[in-house]
Amino acid sequence: MTAPRPKLAWSDLAEARVGIWGLGREGHANLRKLASLGVEPVLVDDHPPADPDGRPVLATSEGGLAALEQCDVVVKTPGLSRYRPEVARLSGLGIPVVGGLGLWLAEADLRRVLCVTGTKGKSTTSSVTGHLLTQLGYRCMVGGNIGASPYDPAEDSGSGDFDYWVIEVSSYQATDLPCSPPVVAVTSLHPDHLDWHGGVEQYYRDKLSACTQPGAELTVANADSDLLTERVALLGPRVEWVSADDDPTADWMEPLGLPGRHNRRNALIARRCLVAMGVPGAADDARLRAAAAGYQPLPSRLTSIGTLSGVTFVDDSLSTNVLPTLAALDSFPGRRIALIVGGHDRGIDYAPLAAGIVARPAPTYVLTLPDSGPRIRAEIDQAALDQAAMNDEPDHAPLFAGVTDRADLESAVAAAHRWAKPDGVVLLSPAAPSFGQFRDYRDRGEAFARAMRAIP
Repeated sequence: MTAPRPKLAWSDLAEARVGIWGLGREGHANLRKLASLGVEPVLVDDHPPADPDGRPVLATSEGGLAALEQCDVVVKTPGLSRYRPEVARLSGLGIPVVGGLGLWLAEADLRRVLCVTGTKGKSTTSSVTGHLLTQLGYRCMVGGNIGASPYDPAEDSGSGDFDYWVIEVSSYQATDLPCSPPVVAVTSLHPDHLDWHGGVEQYYRDKLSACTQPGAELTVANADSDLLTERVALLGPRVEWVSADDDPTADWMEPLGLPGRHNRRNALIARRCLVAMGVPGAADDARLRAAAAGYQPLPSRLTSIGTLSGVTFVDDSLSTNVLPTLAALDSFPGRRIALIVGGHDRGIDYAPLAAGIVARPAPTYVLTLPDSGPRIRAEIDQAALDQAAMNDEPDHAPLFAGVTDRADLESAVAAAHRWAKPDGVVLLSPAAPSFGQFRDYRDRGEAFARAMRAIP
């Protein structure tokens, strides 16, 4: 049985000896919050950065852990796995290891907070929910994993002047939450971040743990996910299921301009959450349609970046595993697609992606990139052989057009454009992170746009 998580709030740290472990984006927000409380913490990082303020930062392996052992509380950045032996060491000494988001939730007005989690779709669902709330006339902050920390003094986001907070929660952050708001949304579930969590089932438990912390009453969940419906016991005391096929005549989400059935479901989940939270106007289709107008889609999430010689270029660089890439393919029914996949190899199973590509009922050509490209190509080749063996119509021309490895994104984009003419889609949906070749998914998306512009 999992031990209860310590319910500490930021205000509890005002007189404590505090260590900050990890100085990434959220780590610096933690530092600013403690400064506003008059606390000068011990700073520790696995790879100490050069601090512009001249504060000493200890390396974890070179005196940092010993310094944290002298603290009353350690505030950990989400990127540091909760399953590291150092965390067990600190916990064994009775030192709470907490996260900044959990410290904020512990004293927030949870009736006005929505937590959104899921392997994919959580950022779009969070941004749609925040847009609707704003256009309905409420002051709303959208933050957490998607943006600013809700307690960061630099963002003026912890002032309490908001009517609602929509907080995207990553699987890393979920392990730090001591409580949850009454309504939690879960957009999808698929294997991811297995090295951090130590295994797929532990990842599922951690990802869904926000649904069962004290305070959770209702989970609004994706009904189209078998992995979720099979784990209803992890979804809290009450579940409302939402499918992409719900409300087939509803058109209020059309002004959002989001392609794909999965984005229709994301919008329906957002609306169901607003209704569950008792937001006035959320149940009114006419008001919601007016509120949906003006929505700006998030970058690198099925974003059309241009058309060249009749070919549409779509940046879906944030798709870092199989689930969103399959959803991206489904978003262009009947269209000829040149799909660019591959990146940092985390060892995930690409067989479901290969099966979906080969079975797609429209012409599809795949170009793979290092490092996971060869594994993806091997799975696609096998899926194509399996389909051919089962094909009862030997004269039927297959719609799958083949797969080739490419050394870099630039050559892949050029070759994809040539094949996709005259009216197809070049889709960057890598099903892999960008680590190694690019700084992050944004850098990869920008490189994709440059490659498009470089085509004569």
